[in-house]
Amino acid sequence: MVTKVSAGSVLSQYQGFKEFLLKNNVLALAVAVIVGGAVGKVVSSLALDVIMPLVSFVLPSGEWRSAKWVFKYGPDGKPLNALNYGTFFGNTVDFVIIALIVYFMTKALLKEAPAAPPPPSKTCPRCKETVAIDASRCKFCTSDI
Repeated sequence: MVTKVSAGSVLSQYQGFKEFLLKNNVLALAVAVIVGGAVGKVVSSLALDVIMPLVSFVLPSGEWRSAKWVFKYGPDGKPLNALNYGTFFGNTVDFVIIALIVYFMTKALLKEAPAAPPPPSKTCPRCKETVAIDASRCKFCTSDI
């Protein structure tokens, strides 16, 4: 069965899709995901290619990521059962470094909004308490202002 598609229905579908994208901020979310992926690659590369070699240089053994406790060896002398704690600590160090880099980048790029100014007020001449600017009587000492 062949259905005919009119130009008006295609235009209507296009308008509806455009409204959906703009109304629900889907386009902004898509851009954020793409930029986030790119920033993630840069931060991972910085941690893996720049910072981790420095960490390996400081530690006594350069192959600390392959450290493991072997529980059982096979007949050929290869480990059959081992606890790879070097991999775990390496991934933990990677996570901490990446989290710190993302934190510092976020702090540098996103500035905190300034605090809202306090509402206008005046001081009661009798008790020196702060009252609203349009008050005619102090709510603390009940004197006329």
